[in-house]
Amino acid sequence: MLRKDCGLKGFTLIELLVVIAIVAILAAILFPVFSRAREKARQASCASNLKQIGLAGLQYAQDYDERLFPIAYDDWSHYWWGYVDRANQTVDFSRGFLQPYMRNAQIKACPTFRENTNFAYGHLGYGYNYAYLSPMNPPTWTPIAVSLAQIANPAETVWIADAAQWRTWGAGAPVFEGTGFLEPPSYFNPTFHGRHTEVGNVLWCDGHVKVFKPVFRPDPSFQPHRERLLGDIDRDGNFLTDELFDLQ
Repeated sequence: MLRKDCGLKGFTLIELLVVIAIVAILAAILFPVFSRAREKARQASCASNLKQIGLAGLQYAQDYDERLFPIAYDDWSHYWWGYVDRANQTVDFSRGFLQPYMRNAQIKACPTFRENTNFAYGHLGYGYNYAYLSPMNPPTWTPIAVSLAQIANPAETVWIADAAQWRTWGAGAPVFEGTGFLEPPSYFNPTFHGRHTEVGNVLWCDGHVKVFKPVFRPDPSFQPHRERLLGDIDRDGNFLTDELFDLQ
């Protein structure tokens, strides 16, 4: 025979609301911590990607008379990250210049990069210091990469970094999207992306990777860039100089 009174007592409505409030407060405290921890793990993975890109790039240089890989060939379809098929709007990462040295096209994708993707860049998320390391020389404007000997201080010269762009020209503009080009400060088009909790990873020409905080421009016209954590890699506060990009 079942007893009608087992001596058990349920929660009152107030007690239940208190418990729910406590759980909500703990969640509000812990979720950002977990989110930051996950992002730190992605940042470390991104740094590892860049480190391996740097090692592959240095191997490429050994095979090409100590010359870095160019941003692209003169057909402007073969880029360092892959082959861009504009007719079909696709990119084949397996046909990048570094593929023979990496054997893994996916390693070139930043795990944090989730921005709107341009078909030409896919989920790459990295930009190349093309202005100084692979300048386009007139009259043909063919990109020609520099030799390692031309870089006076490789440890303080940017090679590749976390990048994206706020594009205000062309189809679909304005749009926040990926790019394979890392612009120097003097170009006044900030593309260094502080996607890892407001900092970005930078690969330098000696092969080491370091975290760098984007330098944002105070001019109101660059508000869209600041909102999207797009800034410059700069040390002296003068955006007319490119002391961390040039060969000096």
